[in-house]
Formats: sequence, C-alpha cells, structure tokens
Amino acid sequence: MPNTITAQAVANPDLVPHGLPADPARELRETLRRRPVRAAKRALDITVSAVLLVALAPVLMALALLVRLDSPGPSFFRCDRVGYRGRPLRMVKFRKMFCGATGAPLTRAGDERFTRLGPWLAKYKLDELPQLWHVLRGEMSLVGPRPESPDFATRYPDDYYRILSVKPGMVGLSQIAFAEETRVLDPDEPVDHYLDVLLPQKIRLDTMYAAGLSIWLDVRILFWTFVTVVLRKPVAVHRESGLMNIRRR
Repeated sequence: MPNTITAQAVANPDLVPHGLPADPARELRETLRRRPVRAAKRALDITVSAVLLVALAPVLMALALLVRLDSPGPSFFRCDRVGYRGRPLRMVKFRKMFCGATGAPLTRAGDERFTRLGPWLAKYKLDELPQLWHVLRGEMSLVGPRPESPDFATRYPDDYYRILSVKPGMVGLSQIAFAEETRVLDPDEPVDHYLDVLLPQKIRLDTMYAAGLSIWLDVRILFWTFVTVVLRKPVAVHRESGLMNIRRR
C-alpha cells in the first residue's frame, strides 16, 4: 500500500502503525493482485448505489420529513469516522436522537436519547441509508469494515493500519455478527465493554475481510445482511473462517 503511512500521518497521526516491518515489494504485489477486485467492487458500488438512490428517493424524502416532524432539528447528522487509509470521514446518517443529546458515544436498546422514531430507524438500519451517497462518491463501499470512531480506532493502530487498506462499508462481517450490539452492551459500562470485549472481536473479523478481499465474499455478505436485517434472522459469523449461517439458539 504505497503512501499509506503518509496519508494516515496527515489525516490521523495516531493511526501510524508501530513496529510493522516495511516490505515495499510485498505491498506492491498485493496492490497489483487486488487491482481487478477493487475495480470490480467500484463498478458494483457505483451501479448499485446509483440505482438505489434513484429507486429509494421517495423513501429517503419521506424519512427525512418524518425525522423533522418527529422532533425539532435537522433530518441528518454527521459523525466523525476514520475512513480509507486513515482519511477523515464525516459520515452522514438520519438523525435518531434528540438534538443536543449528550452522553456515551454508543447507543443501547431503549436509549433515552432516542426520538420516538429513533428505535425504529436503528432496528432496521434505515438511519444508514444516506451513506449510499458516500458509496457513490467513492468514500465508502457497499461492503467493507464498518467505519470506526477515531477515539476507538487509535487504540488499535496496528490493526486499523490493515483494516483501513480497504474502503469502509455500509455492511460487513462485523455488522452481521453484531447486528444486536445495542442489546448486548453492558448498560452500566457500555464504552468499557465495547472496547474490551466487542471491538477486539470486530477487529478480528474486519482484518479477516481486508486480508481476503473478494467479490464472492462481498456477495455472501450482502446476502446474509438481507437475512439478518430484512428477514430478522440471527446470523452467526465464524470468528476463524468468516463463514456465515443461521444462528442456532
């Protein structure tokens, strides 16, 4: 990944890796190997995001109006995330909290900061739909590691050096594995629980995705995302292989 460290140092110096061996020849080979996959992913991203933005335009406008009617404030809000190769990403979502809400940087089931519409937007991931614009612009991909908060990502610089070698995505392995994250977070210490227990598992899955980048993997992730988000079926993701199937209760 030529110039990766330089880009990260400018955007977020805390994400410069510590002690990773430099191997320009290996990085060049890896870049050339991935080039056809990246081109295919970009073509898929442009096609699907453009079609969905047009097809869902009435839905997006209706949701924007409902958010405004539900509580005072704008329809959208932006949150700071770490993007491709450490670049800052101002990710846009539909607003699901009251304006001026403060507190933990994570949401939980029954969060009192939610508007009346907020839990419904969160449950069906509808607050994420505006990110199709990021996909069309090339800042994100349909499939990839979920963009993380800079405060959290900088705690694991070596891991995120690898993860951020691919574009962040709207859906991915960690999003499927932790579709019910808001319900499993410790209500008393949500941030500590996330950093110590959940985030390391997400990092493992996202690192696996970045290392095994392929269109076939993206297709599988899109299918199982449909199963968990639309069909509301719990999906398990194997932490070693990344294989996905219906979770047996």
